[in-house]
Amino acid sequence: MVLVTFVLGYLIALSVRIGRESTKDDARPADVIVVMGAAEYRGHPSPVFKLRLDHAVQLYGRHLAPYIMTTGGPGGDPSFTEGGVGRSYLIDRGVPAESIIVENEGGTTAWSLTAGSEILRRMGLRSCIIVSDGYHIFRVKRILQQHGFTVYGSPREAGDMSVQKQWWLYFRQAVGYALWKIGFRV
Repeated sequence: MVLVTFVLGYLIALSVRIGRESTKDDARPADVIVVMGAAEYRGHPSPVFKLRLDHAVQLYGRHLAPYIMTTGGPGGDPSFTEGGVGRSYLIDRGVPAESIIVENEGGTTAWSLTAGSEILRRMGLRSCIIVSDGYHIFRVKRILQQHGFTVYGSPREAGDMSVQKQWWLYFRQAVGYALWKIGFRV
């Protein structure tokens, strides 16, 4: 019972930290903008992914980084990857192809970031702006920091979401972060 109480207390405290960080935009000049993948539908980004990509285009347009990395492997349709769909979308929005880096293997956040970190390291890139949903930023930043990167968060525009759903997402990320800390690649 004590262990359950401790774990639940830890997850609730972590959820509060995640919630605080979810609205903080600390974007500043960096080597690369990293867009976390989200679902794609037959070669088109999902509404969530589109908002992330649009936010990255805005940051790129402000000249905060010379590159954008899209992440994410194949989802339900093996013909496309989130990273590849993100690349196509960015090119259609005027981002030069040579400014786009693609990580298209990852099936989870940790997997995408591990693979993406290796690509960035080989290119000599050491700082990044993370673009994702606000609730996701906390965990993504910690994973990339563990890989030795300087990381700034820039959450995409928030949608209309109930407070209960927001806190559920913060709690889910707290669980994901805790599992990652003990060695699970989520």
